[in-house]
Amino acid sequence: METSETNVLKTRKNIFENKAIKPTNAFIGASWIALLTGMISYCIGLWNAQMELNEKGYYFAILLFGLFSVISVQKSVRDRIEGIAVTDMYYGISWFTTLVSILLLIIGLWNADLLLSEKGFYAMSFLLSLFSAITVQKNTRDLLVVTKFEKNND
Repeated sequence: METSETNVLKTRKNIFENKAIKPTNAFIGASWIALLTGMISYCIGLWNAQMELNEKGYYFAILLFGLFSVISVQKSVRDRIEGIAVTDMYYGISWFTTLVSILLLIIGLWNADLLLSEKGFYAMSFLLSLFSAITVQKNTRDLLVVTKFEKNND
């Protein structure tokens, strides 16, 4: 009968033996370009917006909150796959804060005195930023695994 520790070791062995998990340079570059495009576009939109400074601060804080939340979700999901302990509470909080950041943006845009095209711009650049933050974090983690594997086999 296999123990959970044996299963964790098998999972890690499978991850390290699978060199195909190394992301391509094109995917890494596209992920970074998407992240920077989303974040910079969102921030330029805020800079040029005709709204009060406190409202700009609200939308900027939501962007930072959302980025941190999705990175935390990606990390906790990946840790669980690799057999690294993640508490259910942390996992749940990560998902909760991700959904809350999206909900706060929706509520803010719903009540904002902006053109519909501006609301769409903020929503799309926000979602692009969140998605690409996940892929950048995934690529970073994959490269770390591949680097460790290659060091151990040299």
